[in-house]
Amino acid sequence: MSVWQWLLDSAGAVLLVLVLFGLLLVVRRRVLSRHGGTFELSVRDAGQPVGRGWVLGMGRYREDSLDWYRIFSPTPRPKRSWRRNDLTFVSQREPEGPEEFALYAGHVVMICSTPRGDVELAMSPSSLTGLSSWLEAGPPGSRPSR
Repeated sequence: MSVWQWLLDSAGAVLLVLVLFGLLLVVRRRVLSRHGGTFELSVRDAGQPVGRGWVLGMGRYREDSLDWYRIFSPTPRPKRSWRRNDLTFVSQREPEGPEEFALYAGHVVMICSTPRGDVELAMSPSSLTGLSSWLEAGPPGSRPSR
């Protein structure tokens, strides 16, 4: 077999793997979205320098938790999960500087307090309204008094 045939076969195999990976990501997103309650959600730990550390993903509401899935991960398990009564809204802001390019267009940043420290969540304004409502709609007595 000549070198050019070997290179052509290798390129075909790489292309096939990329197409299969893309198909896997599409099927995974469909399965996660099947029961509703999903939205685009980017996450970053608040301690990161401005504009750095954002990871694109998808959020999904469960009964008493918010699960976050990386957008380019094939695993069906959430990368992070926050219980409703552990997630407290602190403030909201518009993306600044390089963040405007790292996040989806039109998203706003919500800063939340968790037992492990502050976390920043970026989402569309309508998703922010939904998340705020979900946080406030917890069962009576589930929030500790402050």
